[in-house]
Amino acid sequence: MAAAQSRIIHSVIFNLKHALGSEEARRFLEDGQRILSAIPVVEEFVVNLQVSPKNDYQYGFSMAFASQAEYDAYNEHPLHESFVRERWETEVERFLEIDYVQWKQA
Repeated sequence: MAAAQSRIIHSVIFNLKHALGSEEARRFLEDGQRILSAIPVVEEFVVNLQVSPKNDYQYGFSMAFASQAEYDAYNEHPLHESFVRERWETEVERFLEIDYVQWKQA
């Protein structure tokens, strides 16, 4: 197996401590989109709502990065660090993070 390119898709699915569909949940999702998509290296930021009965997560954020270096820059960016510290760590109940590169059979 080999990665076709270095582009990374970063996904995190999560549940909030707030009630599903609450004003607090709406604010968290909107603030997450506004703050995290403002980081220059973030591409294709999407907020997702879970509809599958196959798992019990409620929400998802998905975004893309052109390279590992840009993904690293995102993780170290002050906006990301403050969002994680001030909002994520206090409002997210549990989460699963997955990072992908496109697979192409050699």
